[in-house]
Amino acid sequence: MNITQLLELTLSRNASDLHLVVGSPPIIRINGDLIQIQDVPLITPTDMDGLITNMLSPYQKEILIQNWELDFGLDFGNKVRFRVNMYHERGHWAASLRLIPVNIKPVSELGLPESLQRLTELRQGLVLVTGPTGHGKSTTLASFINEINHTRPSHIITIEDPIEFIYPKSKALISQRELSSDTKSWDNALRSALREDPDVLLVGEMRDLETISATMTIAETGHLVFATLHTNSAAQTVDRILDVFPQKQQPQIRVQLAAVIEAIVSLRLVPTINPGRTLAYEILIGVPASRSLIRDGNTYLIDSLIQTSAEAGMTSLEASLAYLVRQGKISVATAQNYALRPTLLNKLLGVAPHRTLSEN
Repeated sequence: MNITQLLELTLSRNASDLHLVVGSPPIIRINGDLIQIQDVPLITPTDMDGLITNMLSPYQKEILIQNWELDFGLDFGNKVRFRVNMYHERGHWAASLRLIPVNIKPVSELGLPESLQRLTELRQGLVLVTGPTGHGKSTTLASFINEINHTRPSHIITIEDPIEFIYPKSKALISQRELSSDTKSWDNALRSALREDPDVLLVGEMRDLETISATMTIAETGHLVFATLHTNSAAQTVDRILDVFPQKQQPQIRVQLAAVIEAIVSLRLVPTINPGRTLAYEILIGVPASRSLIRDGNTYLIDSLIQTSAEAGMTSLEASLAYLVRQGKISVATAQNYALRPTLLNKLLGVAPHRTLSEN
């Protein structure tokens, strides 16, 4: 099968990912599970060279040969885009392709609380969307950005690696910048962002001390910033940000983060009882109590604050999972597998702590 046929198959099977590795058949991911494409021969090195050649421009080929890995966006007709990562594996090329739909879902269709709609109405501050790879961070950020795009005339700058969603023309002016093709580094893009008259900034990923520091400074100077981190909870997100800085700087960073944080939304896509996946989440809102905990270095109390602050729009991951169980969308076993605090989940569901998952 050529790359066009493989991408068509990925679309027709409603798969989220396509994996191409020499010595293996093409593999797709459906509802979180990897599935081999049947009746297709194992990919040979020659096959892989052909598949890669048809996806790359001459400039991209040169970068791939130099760096042995490459991220880029691939348009597939007018249907969808794919985020592609090419890499070296046991001396051969390999590729992972993530499906990016053309149509951006509105915030109301993501499965998040309606209260999070207000995040798109903010004029300044920092909103972090966190979670493991492939659990809805990019989709959620795209919904937030597109909501602003449709509701107010703003200059929105995105810095991505690579560009994923393409936003339609509406009320906002959107400048999308891609690493390597539009900017040479995250640092350069973030430093120049303030000279580009932005109202809203999307940072594809806060990767290190430099990008985290620059992102918070931009939020501190009166801009609305959306960004992602690969962390599992609100408390872990705060600790990750602080830990990248030298010890002597951390008191200052706590004050800075406490001043700009508006929300931390941690996402999980969990398997449903009927084949599919649904969104579970943890939400920390930047109210005075949460800002105080961050500023004073009491991040170990953030979990307790979230559990007791539902009236402020906060939700623990366990409360979200328990709600999905009560709605009949996911099983208790699935909830247990994804819970960060199983004891809390048992309490919310009224499950005896000594019971095993098979008994549930």
